[in-house]
Amino acid sequence: MTSTFPDITISTDRLVLRPYEEADIPELTAMMNDELTAAWTSVPAPYTTLEARDWIHRRAPLERTGGQGIVLAVTEYLTHRLVGSISLMHTNWRTLATEVGYVVAPWARGEGYAAESVLAIAQWLFRDQKFERLELRTAAGNTASQQVAQKIGCVSEGVLRNASIVRSRTEDGGWTDIRTDLIVWGLLPEDLEDAPEPDYRAG
Repeated sequence: MTSTFPDITISTDRLVLRPYEEADIPELTAMMNDELTAAWTSVPAPYTTLEARDWIHRRAPLERTGGQGIVLAVTEYLTHRLVGSISLMHTNWRTLATEVGYVVAPWARGEGYAAESVLAIAQWLFRDQKFERLELRTAAGNTASQQVAQKIGCVSEGVLRNASIVRSRTEDGGWTDIRTDLIVWGLLPEDLEDAPEPDYRAG
């Protein structure tokens, strides 16, 4: 039997991390078409409404039911607006280790939402799911993502040389692939011993 994460909603003071819904399609499409999102992730560029619908209804739920991880929309508690996306992936159920990835919408950057959502899912993962390791991998040039890792207490553990591909704009307005190093960050339960308990509840 495949191990899976529960269908979960996690709340913080400012955010609600929940499964994606049909109503998220327009904002998800806009978020994924942002220049920085396209540059630092492997999402299709351009990102269409059809791809957003397939992600919400098929691919994201399959991550959870297939045991690979879980995908959650990050929304503002007060406005309910989509401000990001967070995923656990490459989950190893024997070692109780998984990797986190996230995207912040261009209209929500600079608010600390990435660190807040990663910290919330890390606390839930360690305290509720009894996991022993959370890993974060950042492209060498992605300083904003590296600052998130540092802010929540991750430890830089090394560099995977030439291990990933990012994208850069070409003169004609298209995209070209560029190889890059990845910095590996690790977070363990003891790294969060002094952090406040999040408010999480099963969906």
